[in-house]
Amino acid sequence: MPSFDETAARHAFEDALANYEQDFGKFFLARLFGCDFEYTEDACRVSFEMQDFMRNPQGGLHGGVTAFVLDISMGHLLWNKSGPGTTLEMKVQYTSVARSGRLTAIARFIRHGRGISYLRSELVADTGELIAFATSTWKSLSKQ
Repeated sequence: MPSFDETAARHAFEDALANYEQDFGKFFLARLFGCDFEYTEDACRVSFEMQDFMRNPQGGLHGGVTAFVLDISMGHLLWNKSGPGTTLEMKVQYTSVARSGRLTAIARFIRHGRGISYLRSELVADTGELIAFATSTWKSLSKQ
């Protein structure tokens, strides 16, 4: 079973706690997982370095971390293009196991509507290997 560096996990938690803002790209979980955000005309890329505290007991990236990154990549794309929204449903399909390295979720629209949008995101390893992908339905919310 892989070792768990408690010092690194504490440091990540304390750094996230000290530096988060309740805002897109800066919220606590994004800081905890070390997410970097990049927007292009038609995509949102969320990249992070896999840490051992993100592993499941078998040594691979935990599926919940995978789903989290796929979800926020799609949510940030919607937010960047048309404002806030909420996930109505999401399906994740896991295709491989990530064990280390830099991972990137790349979200794109399948259909961008005024009220309901459909998105897809792929999580890929720095080697180009597809780790997982998700499709989702989002509801746009009125801007506060």
